Amino acid sequence: MLRDARDYQILFLALFLGLGLLTRDWTLQLDAVAVAIATSLAVQYALSVGLSWRVLSSPGPEANAETRSPLWQTDFNWRSPLITALGLSLLLRVDHAETMALAAAIAIASKFFLRIDGKHYFNPANLGIIAALSFTHDAWVSPGQWGEEVWYALIFLGAGGIVLKRVGRWDTTGAFLLSYALLEALRNQYLGWTWDVWAHRLMSGSLLLFALFMVTDPRSIPNARPARLLWALSIAVLTFVLRNVFYVPTAVFWALFLLSPLTIALDRLWQAPRFTWGRRLPLSPTADAQ
Repeated sequence: MLRDARDYQILFLALFLGLGLLTRDWTLQLDAVAVAIATSLAVQYALSVGLSWRVLSSPGPEANAETRSPLWQTDFNWRSPLITALGLSLLLRVDHAETMALAAAIAIASKFFLRIDGKHYFNPANLGIIAALSFTHDAWVSPGQWGEEVWYALIFLGAGGIVLKRVGRWDTTGAFLLSYALLEALRNQYLGWTWDVWAHRLMSGSLLLFALFMVTDPRSIPNARPARLLWALSIAVLTFVLRNVFYVPTAVFWALFLLSPLTIALDRLWQAPRFTWGRRLPLSPTADAQ
């Protein structure tokens, strides 16, 4: 048994990537995958070292002799950037490797610079995708790249269930999927469509990947359960509106991006302990960016 839930995420995301390469006709470039991984790890390490240097060089009490360790002993977290890189590789398509590098760099940097009270509130991979779509002309997301086969959905649900059981965030996925399924059911009934149309819309592999591995990121979503439920419901409603009223094919990613700052208000409205990956106190200076 793996001890860290992130190890399961890395394993499953890597397996999904291999599954897609073997069974789907993707425009996936292996050099872009390598660039995403290398850039994510490099930026994570560089900013971790920079943050540690700033703390160790400050005149405050935290810069005492006990904390003056060599920079090569910086608490470098490789799991989180690797998960971000695999997520980008699964969902983002680019014509040039430089675009993937930009997306990965922005994704990782957001954890260090876009924070309130030490917590980053944007999902890194999601922000990287939005940045690439907004600032470049050769990036796109193909929501239908996984097709709508039931066996993909079963694999995603099984793998995602293992991860969510470890981090305790089933409530968020459940609230999002149930809310979105109900909205799509009401629309399906209103339009008089057959129910296989509704089932196919919910069996999208990209939608399930989003619901199981992105909208449940425990380090960036609200801390308290009532806040998470309200947050997931809001994302489901906005996704439905963007997809069916404004016909935005990447609606789930834009909904998460637009509503991520809501986490700040919800955390202040509902007080609850912040999620950690089992790290013992005291936290290192880079711990909040893990």
